[in-house]
This record gives sequence, structure tokens and C-alpha cells, in this order.
Amino acid sequence: MRTVRRSVWAIRARLLTAATADDGMSTAEYAIGTIAAAAFGAVLYSVVTGDSIVSGLTEIIDKALDTAV
Repeated sequence: MRTVRRSVWAIRARLLTAATADDGMSTAEYAIGTIAAAAFGAVLYSVVTGDSIVSGLTEIIDKALDTAV
């Protein structure tokens, strides 16, 4: 009877540990964060290198250089 009770408690403890352990979660979170940062960088690069941004920045620089002081 005692050995059965010990076995049940041992199994219960293992299941509880397995259910509450978060080993590997940080690695998955880092991977998702890295993918999100790379995607954001790609979108930002495509926006900045687009024609509207380049022409807008060129106009601002031209106005700044043509201003009489």
C-alpha cells in the first residue's frame, strides 16, 4: 500500500513539474523576437528606400541649402 501511495505521489510530482516547468520558453521567445525584429527591419528598409521618402528628404535638404542667411 505504501509503495503504491509513493508511486502515485511521485507521478503526481513529475506531472506537476512538467506542467509548470518553462524550460526552453526563453529560447522560443528570443526566436520570435528575433523574427519580429528582422521583419520590422525589412519593412522599415523598404519604406526608407522608397521613392517618396528619398524625394522628400532630397526636397528638405535642397530647401535647407538654398535658404539665404
